[in-house]
Amino acid sequence: MSQSNPTKKVGAASAAPFAFCALAGLAGAAGVALAAVAAHKIDSPALATAASMLMIHAAAVLALAAIALRSENCRRWTAVSAVMFAAVALFSGDIALNTLAGRHIFPMAAPTGGSLLIASWLAVAVLSVLEWRGGRNV
Repeated sequence: MSQSNPTKKVGAASAAPFAFCALAGLAGAAGVALAAVAAHKIDSPALATAASMLMIHAAAVLALAAIALRSENCRRWTAVSAVMFAAVALFSGDIALNTLAGRHIFPMAAPTGGSLLIASWLAVAVLSVLEWRGGRNV
């Protein structure tokens, strides 16, 4: 029988990745709901795009949360998750609001969200290279 080490940390160092898992679940559900509206109520390629972006980035945020839990750089990965989630919410939210209500969250909201999405993906690439070059297991 092995003894456990009482000084060894067990579990996640931060609850933040789990919060982003919850948010990703909501974004995924919103994406499916928007896809249903686009397919059955409002024939809008823009709304379908917003739905797809929500679902794709919900999965990406889940993956980033998993990486954060294994990384020594948990805060950096969590920050990228936060930017990606905020960006997709802004991008898709503005498109959905414009399609369904004819107005915007604020001028240039969707392009701002899209630009932040690009930046968040670039940050994923940079952090991945840093982890790889540092010899850490991600």
